[in-house]
Amino acid sequence: MATMNISLPDEMKAFVDAQVADRRYGNASEYMRDLIRRDLAREQFRAAIFAGLESGPAVEWTPAHFGELRAEITHVEAVGTRASKVSAGRKGRPAPVKAVRKKAT
Repeated sequence: MATMNISLPDEMKAFVDAQVADRRYGNASEYMRDLIRRDLAREQFRAAIFAGLESGPAVEWTPAHFGELRAEITHVEAVGTRASKVSAGRKGRPAPVKAVRKKAT
């Protein structure tokens, strides 16, 4: 593990010490690592939110939507099973599998 030294004003050092004591961290390093982990998680969450916003218009998830997803999975699994049986006789070359996803209406 790498070491990093930071300089803090007295007020911030007192705050960190209080957080270590109040939140039962073993030391200031544990507290700082927790802050960094939380900041990383927040950045990942923000990135996921922005990716979702940029992915296009929302689609309502209804029981029918889940039924379509289940049917698609069943179809892909069935095609994959048939393809793997066929490819066994094709000298090691895998059979092409094409899955088509239906657009939600």
